[in-house]
Amino acid sequence: MSDLIATMVRPLQRSRRVALVAGLALGLAGVGLPQVAAAQSRVELPDFTELVEKVGPSVVNIRTMERSGRAAAGPGGSGIDPNMEEFFRRFGIPLPGGRGAPRGGGQGEDEPQQRGVGSGFILSADGYVMTNAHVVDGADELMVTLTDKREFKARVIGADKRTDVAVVKIEATGLPAVKLGDVGKLKVGEWVMAIGSPFGLENSVTAGIVSAKARDTGDYLPFIQTDVAINPGNSGGPLINLRGEVVGINSQIYSRSGGFMGISFAIPIDEAKNVADQLRVSGRVIRGRIGVTIAPVTKDVAESIGLGKPTGALVRGAETGGPADKAGVEAGDIITKVDGKVIEKSGDLPRIVGATKPGSKATLQVFRRGSYRDVTVTVAEFEPDAPVKVAHSDAAGPSAGAKSALGLTVSELSESNKRDLKLRGGVKVDAVDGAAARAGLREGDVILTLDNTEIADVKQFLAVAAKAEKARAVSVMVRRGEWVNYLVIRPAR
Repeated sequence: MSDLIATMVRPLQRSRRVALVAGLALGLAGVGLPQVAAAQSRVELPDFTELVEKVGPSVVNIRTMERSGRAAAGPGGSGIDPNMEEFFRRFGIPLPGGRGAPRGGGQGEDEPQQRGVGSGFILSADGYVMTNAHVVDGADELMVTLTDKREFKARVIGADKRTDVAVVKIEATGLPAVKLGDVGKLKVGEWVMAIGSPFGLENSVTAGIVSAKARDTGDYLPFIQTDVAINPGNSGGPLINLRGEVVGINSQIYSRSGGFMGISFAIPIDEAKNVADQLRVSGRVIRGRIGVTIAPVTKDVAESIGLGKPTGALVRGAETGGPADKAGVEAGDIITKVDGKVIEKSGDLPRIVGATKPGSKATLQVFRRGSYRDVTVTVAEFEPDAPVKVAHSDAAGPSAGAKSALGLTVSELSESNKRDLKLRGGVKVDAVDGAAARAGLREGDVILTLDNTEIADVKQFLAVAAKAEKARAVSVMVRRGEWVNYLVIRPAR
């Protein structure tokens, strides 16, 4: 019988052998042919050999070098393996012996020494290579090694730390460039493969599946999450689908131990390609900005203010004199669309605005006190935010407080407070207890709206609070320091 099984399996493709053997085993146990066929179709596994042969030559090893006067301790100092240094730098672990410790061997101070190792892949036949910005950051020299063992000195064309994308150039022609895939067609559960140099082990291949898409871990990047084994040295290498197309750049891992724990993140290739194109043209990335500080919209807040579902980006503050401020965007607004593009979650806003050309006009749809309105803003170029003036309490002290049924004692804002905070109205919280305390309100907060009603003074606050139904949740828009947030006061149960 074993000879019969071997004879039947041999002509089949390798990717189906396990499935058919499992099916034959079921058949020998009394399962009919239809069940065998079903088992075969369910258990089929991919064969990565052709992908490795196809894409492998396009993946490169990148070694970063420093002058020995600045290089990290090595043999004769801390004894650390140079291939581990990218690991220590990436995860903020102090280098044993400290940077700049004496090196052995009597090498001159200007002799370049290996500092770290990473990966990359060839974008074009004329020598442009994509990698991570953190791989090349701070390097005095770069050495790129191809799979055929040829080595080239490389120069950095540009690096963008915000997206962790860099482009380097080697002087070579006729190189095997990768084919870029469509991230929009990538599906959760789909098989993917990584090639890189973990711990300096060149052209190592690992595989797994896509665990999630659009995972927010940064302002400008909706990462691809996978369970592909990624370790120090894989950074900058390609994430490849079963069609042999690059769909991402392996960039980060989640780890409590420093090693791979089943969660890794890749930069979507469409985002990376957009950055790379700008780096190749101008050496930097130009981004739009509108000058707002934002926060997510929670389900409780969305329901309490009449927004319905938790969508959009809550404006906690608008930079004084910035594009949003000039356009009339206010703290407490919820931006739900930009030029018709829906803001599903707060992280969508900086990505969409960042991709907008500075100097152009954009239409923001905002939700303010129960209704939608359109605001036209002129997008500015991204630059460091200007310092925001910190408001201070009036030296004369607050006026006598008035207590409401919500557990809040409030007082009037002085005219100087209003000028400093750039407010038209509002009341200051002097004391908190009961439901308001449970909601998170604090002494010193400034209440701007209550139950979707803009508050001008204490009299109006008390009137709105008295009308609020005691059996339902009430939304409060609160200014705390320089930022604005929504809180929900819920009745005791």
